[in-house]
Amino acid sequence: MKRLNDARILMYSHDTFGLGHLRRCRTIAHALVERFKGLTVLIISGSQIAGAFGFKARVDFVKIPSVIKLYSGDYTSISDHIDIHDTLAMREALILQTAQLFDPDIFIVDKEPMGMKGEIEATLTAMKENHCKTVLGLRDVMDSPELLKEEWEKKGAIDKIDALYDEIWVYGAEDFWHPLQGLDVPQGVHDRTVYTGYLEREVSGTENASLSQLPEDYILVTAGGGGDGADLMSMALAAREHDRNLIYPLVLVPGPFMKADLREDIHRRASNLRNVRVIDFDNEFETILNKASAVVGMCGYNTFCEIVSFDKPSLFVPRTRPREEQLIRASRAAELGLAQMLGSDEAADPSKMADALHGLPNSPKPSEGDWTVDLGGLKKICQRVEDLLKAPSPDVQVVSSAAAVKSA
Repeated sequence: MKRLNDARILMYSHDTFGLGHLRRCRTIAHALVERFKGLTVLIISGSQIAGAFGFKARVDFVKIPSVIKLYSGDYTSISDHIDIHDTLAMREALILQTAQLFDPDIFIVDKEPMGMKGEIEATLTAMKENHCKTVLGLRDVMDSPELLKEEWEKKGAIDKIDALYDEIWVYGAEDFWHPLQGLDVPQGVHDRTVYTGYLEREVSGTENASLSQLPEDYILVTAGGGGDGADLMSMALAAREHDRNLIYPLVLVPGPFMKADLREDIHRRASNLRNVRVIDFDNEFETILNKASAVVGMCGYNTFCEIVSFDKPSLFVPRTRPREEQLIRASRAAELGLAQMLGSDEAADPSKMADALHGLPNSPKPSEGDWTVDLGGLKKICQRVEDLLKAPSPDVQVVSSAAAVKSA
């Protein structure tokens, strides 16, 4: 373990929908404190359940008011008694104050270049003026090029990235997908982009007692955070209801954000089937996945990292709205022989879903595909952090992103 004196890293995870952003930040933070003895990481998170996860020593989080992103793209406060504009103002002020008090050496932003509704733009400017290194972390697939271009052009995102970020990290492989393809990206941004590889996952050293009672050779059906996973759960249950000859037990994990009435329906249907168990949520999800014989999921970023890390035969049924991210990742994974994919229309047919489940545990593993997955992302990130902390801070005047956009 190397020592980096008293270096500090601040991470931002806007967390309006699901668990992906927080879990990705937590994975990176844990890798950093394991590698560097003197380093401290603080995560700013809007997740409603950030406190449900365990954090290693020298990793902590600051909870900012939660908001929900609607399918329309609009946002609303968790509390009906607080106006969304007041919530956004509180979030922006808390983020800036936290950053100024924590005084980080590196500020790592997850996915949203300027944060939700631009809430970290002032913080980015302040950090640059204070010689803090700024990093934008992007998942391997953001969205379809057409949709991302439309969204980011409205925000002036590329010019702001160029003005305010020292590096752009892509948490994937360059020969899998280019997350910014189709956008007019300046050469300077290209030059500062680093493909890290995927973030390898591992099980913790502890295991909840309830997980030791899981059935043998089960197929795991996971919906990530669960806010949009009810259809997948229903498809898996319909396949079992249709074909009682399916021999593999099912373990369903709906996730913490599934609506109560949908969750209750899943429990009701599962109770009428043999060898079907529902675990609403467990913060040691990696253990559940590692014990499975195969996995059915939607192909979010974290699920993809987990199935290639634990080398599990998988079936992906990606969502296509409001983003096409999962569809692109699942299609590419199927093309490379890493997993199988069913479109939502096919998976909604109980007989087709049942056929897919019958052979899934014996289908090829990711390691048997046509493409070798680069799982060195955490090591590459640790190396980049070490290099950034050792690099001298240039004494330069920061141009605000607004001015940069105006002059562009």
